[in-house]
Amino acid sequence: MHCSHTHFASFKLPHFFAPKSFMASSRRDFRVFAVATSVEEASSNIQAAPISLPEGSWKQIAGGVTAAKGFKAAGMYAGLRAAGKKPDLALVTCDVDAVAAGVFTLNVVAAAPVVYCKKVLETSKTARAVLINAGQANAATGDAGYQDMLDCVGSLATLLKVNPEEVLIESTGVIGQRIKKKELIQSLPTLVNSISDSVEDADSAAVAITTTDLVSKSVAVESQVGGTTIRVGGMAKGSGMIHPNMATMLGVITTDALVESDTWRKMVKVAVNRSFNQITVDGDTSTNDTVIALASGLSGSPSISSLNSNEAAQLQACLDAVMQGLAKSIAWDGEGATCLIEVTVKGTETEAEAGKIARSVASSSLVKAAVYGRDPNWGRIAAAAGYAGVSFQMDKLKISLGEFSLMESGQPLPFDRDGASNYLKKKGEVPEQLRSTYP
Repeated sequence: MHCSHTHFASFKLPHFFAPKSFMASSRRDFRVFAVATSVEEASSNIQAAPISLPEGSWKQIAGGVTAAKGFKAAGMYAGLRAAGKKPDLALVTCDVDAVAAGVFTLNVVAAAPVVYCKKVLETSKTARAVLINAGQANAATGDAGYQDMLDCVGSLATLLKVNPEEVLIESTGVIGQRIKKKELIQSLPTLVNSISDSVEDADSAAVAITTTDLVSKSVAVESQVGGTTIRVGGMAKGSGMIHPNMATMLGVITTDALVESDTWRKMVKVAVNRSFNQITVDGDTSTNDTVIALASGLSGSPSISSLNSNEAAQLQACLDAVMQGLAKSIAWDGEGATCLIEVTVKGTETEAEAGKIARSVASSSLVKAAVYGRDPNWGRIAAAAGYAGVSFQMDKLKISLGEFSLMESGQPLPFDRDGASNYLKKKGEVPEQLRSTYP
């Protein structure tokens, strides 16, 4: 079996060029996107990121986390940020017990919300709400920080009339700072009273979870599972400290498909590995990385109890698309990013091998420097592929840049260097053209 993988990466250097993010897709090829842009302070009127979805049988729709049946959201300013009036407290709720899954950072110094959510999901299969705050990461804050979080969870559970174990929490902001508990708890009644299934409230929630992000990230798709229309939506934040396992990111994914707990958790892990675990910005793995995925089952679709079914494949494809769209937008919005690079690797025995090679190419400082300088230096690509730690036959190596074939069967080819350089220039202008329409 021959597989392929796609990887997204963005990069920056103090004065020249540095690594940013990479991402793997579910398709049998591997692409990497790299982004670098100048750093600006996000405004309170932050706009939405452009979302690029892979091709598939779904259609993109409005609504983000509230697109799926049963979900509501809200975002508000609660005085948690050190400066500015941008919304900084978000809430996503479900009208029913939603089947819950979570994927978390592998950093040993895990933030209090990460420790709490992992503990809750070990014993509970469902959840009713996700509370997200910006401003303070509540990481490395000891027992006091953990108690702050429990107090916030308990206060929200009382307002929602649910058990505390049905409330999950995510935090983002400065590491080493405890949540501003007083301000947060005082804002909860207003936040709860503001939730709705409107697009506007979904967008507000997506803004509230951002930190240094220049744009918010939100997307939803609609498709068919077993002949029934289902929806998958999501929101994410991420701009700096982006590196696999996962990035400096938070995410909430929602769907109204009906799926059993064990199957849902496997599907979410697969989708994360094909998306958020394939982006890198600056090599730092955060203390707070969290993706929570909730399934309400309210679409009326057939129940999915096994990965080995057409229905599971249909839902997995939608889940992959949503997470990949969000992951790519994180790479595009990376702090200091100026270019978005896509690397595709084909012909490996496994998807993991393809991903490893693509990640090596996307993370190479020499490759990124060449792309930044619009230099079609294919030798750096070959070298990065060669030290990725995946065995392959040199006499079968093929390298191309867009429509320009640079190597075939391990042999260098004559090519139009000026044309290839212009190709890089044109592709490098696209993110900047997009960026010019946003703050």
